[in-house]
This record gives sequence, C-alpha cells and structure tokens, in this order.
Amino acid sequence: MEHPVHPFTELFEQLGLPADEASIKAFLEQHAPLPATMALHEAPFWSPAQAKFLEEALEEDADWAEVVDHLDASLRKR
Repeated sequence: MEHPVHPFTELFEQLGLPADEASIKAFLEQHAPLPATMALHEAPFWSPAQAKFLEEALEEDADWAEVVDHLDASLRKR
C-alpha cells in the first residue's frame, strides 16, 4: 500500500537520485532556478522516464503531486 503523503527524500528515491540531505541540497543548488516559463518536467536535466513521472504525477493529481509541487517550488528559488 502506498503512502498518501510522500516525503521529499522518497521522491528523490523514486526518481533514482541520491536522497540524503546533502545530495538533495546539492541537486537543488545545481539546477535552480528554473525559468518561470519552463514546466518542471521540461527541464533538460531529467531523463525521459523522470520527466514522464513528474508530468503524470501532476496531470493525474496523484499522491505524488504535493511533493512534486514542493520540488517545483524548490527549483524556482535562488
């Protein structure tokens, strides 16, 4: 059974990325800020599978949507 709310670290694991605090911080620092006009899933650093997962999570308002929104907001800050 899936959790209704996923922690940020679990999203990184789902995306196949290192999920420890230092790695997440480094990822955000490396890739932020995303242009305001670019959808999260369109960012050039995602693999096709990662981009599809992110796009579908938001389109389907899946249980991942909230944490994907958190990732989107985190990548828009600088």
